[in-house]
Amino acid sequence: MWEWCAIKENLEQRAEELAIYLIENRGTVRSAAGKFGISKSTVHKDLAERLPLYNHGLYLQVKEILEENKAQRHIRGGMATRKKYLGI
Repeated sequence: MWEWCAIKENLEQRAEELAIYLIENRGTVRSAAGKFGISKSTVHKDLAERLPLYNHGLYLQVKEILEENKAQRHIRGGMATRKKYLGI
């Protein structure tokens, strides 16, 4: 597990590590929250509000992934509902 206690204190480092995780794995806010053991709202706040202040270039890369995930979420939700009712 991560040495998260130290990282909680350094918001800049946490925001950058979340961004790198999202970029490398093409992940979602939910997957990052699960990986780092923090809430989805904390991940979103770090990426959308804090990261642009610290590393704007990294933010632009993450922003593309977040916009792509937002555009696809209705598809993933529909597939999850389908699986639920099919018992898969």
